[in-house]
Amino acid sequence: MILRRVLIANRGEIAVRVIRTCRRLGIETVLTVADADADADSVPARLADKTIAIGSYLDVEEVVGAAAAAGARAIHPGYGFLSENPRLARACEAAGIVFIGPGADVLEAAGDKLAARNHAVAAGLPVLPGGLVRAEATGADGALGAAGEAGTGEAGTGGAGAAGEIAGRIGYPVLVKAAGGGGGRGLRVVRDPADLAGAVAMGSAEAQAAFGDGRVYLERYVSPARHVEVQLLGDGENVIHLGDRDCSVQRRYQKLVEEAPAPRLGETLRVGMRAAAVAFGQHLKYQGLGTVEFLVDAARSEFWFLEVNARIQVEHPVTEAVTGLDLVAEQIAVAEGRRLGLSQASVRLDGHAIECRINAEDPAAGFRPNPGLVTSAVFPAGPGIRVDTHIQAGSAVPPQYDSLLAKLVVSGASRAEALGRLRGALARCEIGGVATTLPVHAALADDDEFAAGGVGTDYLARWLELQTRPVRDKNG
Repeated sequence: MILRRVLIANRGEIAVRVIRTCRRLGIETVLTVADADADADSVPARLADKTIAIGSYLDVEEVVGAAAAAGARAIHPGYGFLSENPRLARACEAAGIVFIGPGADVLEAAGDKLAARNHAVAAGLPVLPGGLVRAEATGADGALGAAGEAGTGEAGTGGAGAAGEIAGRIGYPVLVKAAGGGGGRGLRVVRDPADLAGAVAMGSAEAQAAFGDGRVYLERYVSPARHVEVQLLGDGENVIHLGDRDCSVQRRYQKLVEEAPAPRLGETLRVGMRAAAVAFGQHLKYQGLGTVEFLVDAARSEFWFLEVNARIQVEHPVTEAVTGLDLVAEQIAVAEGRRLGLSQASVRLDGHAIECRINAEDPAAGFRPNPGLVTSAVFPAGPGIRVDTHIQAGSAVPPQYDSLLAKLVVSGASRAEALGRLRGALARCEIGGVATTLPVHAALADDDEFAAGGVGTDYLARWLELQTRPVRDKNG
């Protein structure tokens, strides 16, 4: 099957990214434009062959109906919104429309963190000790299944009692996590047993509001640690990896800087994580792009499964930079029913790449989103520099959506060369009208600890504290 017209059920820079690959492949694009995003002169709208109005990017029936009305044979969901929603995959199948992503069964297995954890155990991956608890507010409960059988967790019996029993067994500190979603929603670190019941209740309430699923579970909290992920590509039968990425520079559990490959990892650890990710993909008979995320203790050469993201990732450009591949084109090829054109042996990983997410956020106000009107937008160009963006002077940054404005991606033959390019590229970036994270990126690029590589997930919080700590008087 050859796709001739694709509906893009997304907005912003990822819509631009998909449009550009489709144009190169000779595929016509139809861009959905939601009510809150109606701008006929936006960059994505100008690049797409056609646009079609919808009420919301989150309405499965409306999105599928828009594809049918536009005569689109396939839907590319990008990331976020409906990209990991099995209802969309099933609705596409029922309507005879190709969903450019994994099948509904895989989305269900990957989207629920407890189900994904159990699949990870079945595939032989290490997981952190933990267990499911029931939030009194929602009455939801369940079991860790295979994880419990492996000695890594057991079913909670309900409320604070179950949480206390599990936390006592695995040891403090513990992490309260939402079972049905991600993005930092529902996450709470608990160091004191007296705070556990409140953290479970608050985490459950936040998860219920964000995902309609109040289930939460506990895991052992590991710190310091690193957040490293492995990019997968599969066709339902064959699964390969496309290297790893480090995503440890985070604020509020949201990634700010990513790089490929992950720096300062022992080769045994790196090889082990990549093999584990492929084993997980083979277990699920994975089709399309996916990312297996791990928590890593590099000093002890240990890693544990965190979750799987069954979609294209925001940080995919750093993998493209070191592999030379177009990952959107690979997604489309698999969706068309083609077998992988790559073997593991044919994948070449060359050089180093770093990505900075430039967000409309005010770092001085705790990274609070800063919607408004972009008055200027100037980006660098040159060897080893790539900018993925949807903004221009006059673009509106609406409060309803994620604050990502652009991704600055630099690459070089070595990490040192990439870092040098990053410093120069950041100095030539200018976005006016809204507060952005550009000053933080520029300062991080000059920080000795970041330059050394291999920072942990605690790094940014420590760095920010140093920036705001008052300078003591020499006599004080």
